[in-house]
Amino acid sequence: MSSRFYKFGVTALSACIGSLAATWICTDKNSPYVVHNEVVRPPKRKRTLPPRLDQIKSLQSGEEFDVLIIGGGATGAGCALDAVTRGLKTALVEADDFASGTSSRSTKLIHGGVRYLQKAILGLDLEQYRMVKEALQERAAMLESAPHLTHPLPIMLPVYQWWQVPYYWVGIKCYDLVAGDRNVKSSYYLTKKDALELFPMLKKDKLCGALVYYDGQQDDARMCLAVALTAARHGATVCNHVEVQELLKKDENGKKVLCGAKVKDHISGKEFTVKAKCIINATGPFTDFIRKMDDPSVKTICCPSSGVHIVLPGYYSPDQMGLLDPSTSDGRVIFFLPWQRQTIAGTTDLPCEITHTPSPTEDEIQFILSEIKNYLNTDVEVRRGDVLSAWSGIRPLVSDPNKGDTQSLARNHIVHVSPSNLVTIAGGKWTTYRAMAEHTLDAAIKACNLKPERAEAVTSYLKIEGGQGWTPTMYIRLVQDFGLECEVAQHLAKSYGDRAFAVSKMASLTGKRWPIIGNRIHPEFPYIDAEIRYGIREYACTAVDMIARRLRLAFLNVQAASEALPVLVDIMGEELHWSKEEKENFGDADVSGEQLHEILREIDTNMNGQVELDEYLQMMSAIKTGDVAYSRFARMAEMEEQKHEAAQLKHKISVDRSGGGL
Repeated sequence: MSSRFYKFGVTALSACIGSLAATWICTDKNSPYVVHNEVVRPPKRKRTLPPRLDQIKSLQSGEEFDVLIIGGGATGAGCALDAVTRGLKTALVEADDFASGTSSRSTKLIHGGVRYLQKAILGLDLEQYRMVKEALQERAAMLESAPHLTHPLPIMLPVYQWWQVPYYWVGIKCYDLVAGDRNVKSSYYLTKKDALELFPMLKKDKLCGALVYYDGQQDDARMCLAVALTAARHGATVCNHVEVQELLKKDENGKKVLCGAKVKDHISGKEFTVKAKCIINATGPFTDFIRKMDDPSVKTICCPSSGVHIVLPGYYSPDQMGLLDPSTSDGRVIFFLPWQRQTIAGTTDLPCEITHTPSPTEDEIQFILSEIKNYLNTDVEVRRGDVLSAWSGIRPLVSDPNKGDTQSLARNHIVHVSPSNLVTIAGGKWTTYRAMAEHTLDAAIKACNLKPERAEAVTSYLKIEGGQGWTPTMYIRLVQDFGLECEVAQHLAKSYGDRAFAVSKMASLTGKRWPIIGNRIHPEFPYIDAEIRYGIREYACTAVDMIARRLRLAFLNVQAASEALPVLVDIMGEELHWSKEEKENFGDADVSGEQLHEILREIDTNMNGQVELDEYLQMMSAIKTGDVAYSRFARMAEMEEQKHEAAQLKHKISVDRSGGGL
């Protein structure tokens, strides 16, 4: 035991000294990771958001752009905002939708990386330490630039061995120390009693206490969209569902350099050419695809890793407290976080193949469920049937030939310029999107000899779309001025910021005494009809664009999303003038075998592939009592009962034939 405490003491002392020394070293004024806070007046943005049709016309105009960005994820949108606010004529194209890839499939955290700091200090890795310091600086910048979409989140680290209390305390305090004056809130220690009071679901046996530290949390898809919309308001041409099919080159001083791209608009089917002085490749996991389009012989630089998350009901965690499992059975870290009134659990970290439609495996889902069981008390039965949604995102990690496993890869980024002047930004993490964009534009301006109005980036001083006039109590005005439900008003304020008033004006009357306006598209969630109409103005083109990224319903509850689709498609069809053929896939039809299988899975509570008698009776009892009134099985049962009653009426004697009942 004395040997263990001696080792702990040496480790703790080394960590403190190393953290202080590294902090002093990394305050070098020439370090690219230092965020300078000089007072700079940001450029004024446009008042109106151009419709998508105008954005497409701008691409087709034949005018030459200074910068063409490929990729509409967090990094690409950040590059567009950085470029346009420096005064460059900017265009961005995305083959699918904004944040349709990894940027909408994250853990929703804005963090520096506690695990990376541990590796940096114990491994004396200065580069990884600088990455953590930069991320902590950018964490504060994100919380300030989009206060409606982000918020500080306390995360609890439960401790079940006494010697780990000081060990983790030192590590968490180092995390605060590295953040410096940009720290969110200070970490603190909790006794067993206080820990259970704040996180009642926690396993009590052998619990010694807990440490709580702070990171940020965001709505990742809407954050990415807000950055793209901010760029559009400043004058950038941003277009989703426009795919680059070929990179164009010209001769310049005896060498081939890029001068544009041939693209296709998947909505209209039209193909056209976009001219540009500089092309930036910000395609995340598909980085090497664009690089090989430029030069087929180039070596790959990305090492993809899949991260799986599952969504569980909200009662699995407190509303305002997350949980961190620092050491799972295979050495990974798992987060257990409240989000949008539900609970997110994840993530995994395994090598994977690059695909447009990554999906989680059953083994990965079961791994997450088995790990969170270790930290929850016996009152919480962790069931496979409680998984409301699951998704997989591909992390575009930068490969290192000296390291074999993906867990050893830092989420750092690189900026590379090819001989033809293709500027590639690869790797990185959500939190550092702004700094990544800044480094990318610095390299692009130098490589392509661009002439911006402002030499330095100004994005650290900009408010993102919706953040300008937002206040924490703004939702009260929405309730009082428009007659919205309080829950709906809070949701609109958090999702749209000061644009929530514009959304509310599009809401339809409910015909009730209260709420006056705002018809929900699903009774269990605060999404209303007006959001679908406003989502069209936010460049949503398909039902998936709307239900997965403008609204987050597809990520929160797959079943609820499928139930809300008919209403959503009707409103989108009305706004976009869809034909009957374009909506027919969402219309009434006979139940297919696949749909029937999904309906029966709702009843199969023990997930053994069979509907047993007790399960059937339990579901029917719940339907009769109203406990389960909005499921596909309940609707099918109700429709079948109505058909049966109608058939019975046919056999009854009519009022006329019975003499009017006399």
